[in-house]
Amino acid sequence: MSKVANERSVIHPYHRHPAGSQPPRVYEQYRSTPPRNPSKPLIFLPHTLSEITGPVYGHDPIGETDNDLTRQHATAPLGERIIVTGRVLDDNGRPVPNTLIEIWQANAAGRYQHHRDQHPAPLDPNFSGAGRTLTDENGNYRFISIKPGAYPWFNHYNAWRPAHIHFSVFGRAFLSRLITQMYFPGDPLFAHDPVYQSVPDEKARQRMIAKFDLETTQPQWALGFRFDIVLRGPDATPFE
Repeated sequence: MSKVANERSVIHPYHRHPAGSQPPRVYEQYRSTPPRNPSKPLIFLPHTLSEITGPVYGHDPIGETDNDLTRQHATAPLGERIIVTGRVLDDNGRPVPNTLIEIWQANAAGRYQHHRDQHPAPLDPNFSGAGRTLTDENGNYRFISIKPGAYPWFNHYNAWRPAHIHFSVFGRAFLSRLITQMYFPGDPLFAHDPVYQSVPDEKARQRMIAKFDLETTQPQWALGFRFDIVLRGPDATPFE
């Protein structure tokens, strides 16, 4: 076995992420981070049996339309249909199977189906904006949805969030949960968004942008995007 292959076969203990690859807990340009974050450094705990052998969380079985946000109501929602696929991987590039992934997003007009979202964009009665699925034995997942629209927020003057989908990845215990945001290629709002810009490393920021994938795209039906989620290590996806 080569030295590189041998190094990749080793299961590394939990360690801190490389400097600049993750957003800081407090980022002044993102105005809500200072009041909602702890003032003391986080404590990194070693994995125990509860993280290694616990059950996958979820009170109900995964339903037939849980990963297809376009079939959860009587009529299809409005907007550009998309397919989002990818893999969940560990720091050695190995697939992580049976992982619960939840997503939530705004509709095609950039509005969430939530009572606190009151900006003047139309709600879509046929789009709830939430889904979930389990990764297969190779760490693969797949969602069908509608491309979300950009929306305004009150962080600063004329502030708009780029189109994005929130991803929640659960481990073997409830405390083992990571949250990130998936963006779309070429969005002109990247340079103006403090959430995206809160990740210092440009290469790490690029790992939050999905890649257009012609193989996933279905002719005359939906564009395909690929978004791999790496849980830790030098190539880790930035998490909130």
